[in-house]
Amino acid sequence: MPYWGLYLQSEHFSAADIGILMSLFQISRIFAPNLWGWLADHTKQRVKWIRLTALLGLLGFTAVFWAHGFFWLFFVMAALSLFTSSTLPLSESLTLAHLATTNGHYSKIRMWGSLGFIVASVMLGFAIDAYGIQSLLWFLLGVQILLFALTFKLPEATIAPHEDDHFSFLTIIKNPTVIALLLGCALMVTAHGVLYNFYSIYLAQHGYSKKVIGLLWSLGVICEIVIFMLMPKMMARFSLKNIMLTSLALAVLRFALIGVAVDHLLLLLFAQALHAATFGSFHAASVEVITQFFNGRHQSKGQAIYNSVAYGVGGTIGGLTGGYALQYLGGETTFLLAAIFPLIGFIVIAFGLKLTQTHGRAGMFS
Repeated sequence: MPYWGLYLQSEHFSAADIGILMSLFQISRIFAPNLWGWLADHTKQRVKWIRLTALLGLLGFTAVFWAHGFFWLFFVMAALSLFTSSTLPLSESLTLAHLATTNGHYSKIRMWGSLGFIVASVMLGFAIDAYGIQSLLWFLLGVQILLFALTFKLPEATIAPHEDDHFSFLTIIKNPTVIALLLGCALMVTAHGVLYNFYSIYLAQHGYSKKVIGLLWSLGVICEIVIFMLMPKMMARFSLKNIMLTSLALAVLRFALIGVAVDHLLLLLFAQALHAATFGSFHAASVEVITQFFNGRHQSKGQAIYNSVAYGVGGTIGGLTGGYALQYLGGETTFLLAAIFPLIGFIVIAFGLKLTQTHGRAGMFS
């Protein structure tokens, strides 16, 4: 994601066009994960559907090498995103199902995704500077092949019954606390949609090299790993709601800093360090709250609806509005406006999120 916008820019697309193309990954998250999540819960075979989406994602990605021009890339990215957007929520659901019976720690497993992000962003920063933006395509192809191969090592999980299994999925969705949670998450991800799609372009416009851009991305994820390691203790000491509120408040500060201090590297480094809160602690707390409402026979569908609303709707709004804002208002104003979304999210969570189980569960996070 940090470099895909730069690839599209190399294909001579405008910021608005890039916003439309990048938003396809988020738009597909609105509905595709719900289909795969329903299939996984209905068949009780998560691994089979993870393997299928990984295979179709691999096959779809190969078309990127021949797709040029807005129409062809739009078609290929739309088809590709239908499958790649579903692999993560299915894997999250599988992970949580295993943790429910093994007394494991979600944060320690999720940390490996962060490590992968660091390796990829640093390696690609140097590779793109040395060999050009086309090296991105070959790197991602290798990742897709490896991802598909690893699905054959995934163990299936036994789905433990849950006390809310007798509720219909629609009944859970109508819960005002669930609505507030999903809305608050979507507002947080809206701001991050601007970040993921346009931060690298924004930095490149201000003269930063690809190596420095990669290192800035890596710093954020290093801090994210640290917070994942600390989450068990944090969730035992602080309430889930307070963790989310603190994360949202720091997100307002982070995006405002990116907007006003792009030419001050030290302040940018501090803003990237805040990724520990704006993604790390917020995501971990959100997943824990989601599992309080969606578990048992609704687990895959719950992860799917969380991804659909937060990353699908939120990411789409951020990607589309961010593209037009960057093109017509400039990067500084765009990121200042992005800070408004977590501010609204803070208000929604503060007044709308009411939990009976206030802290993380033993065996999952603490």
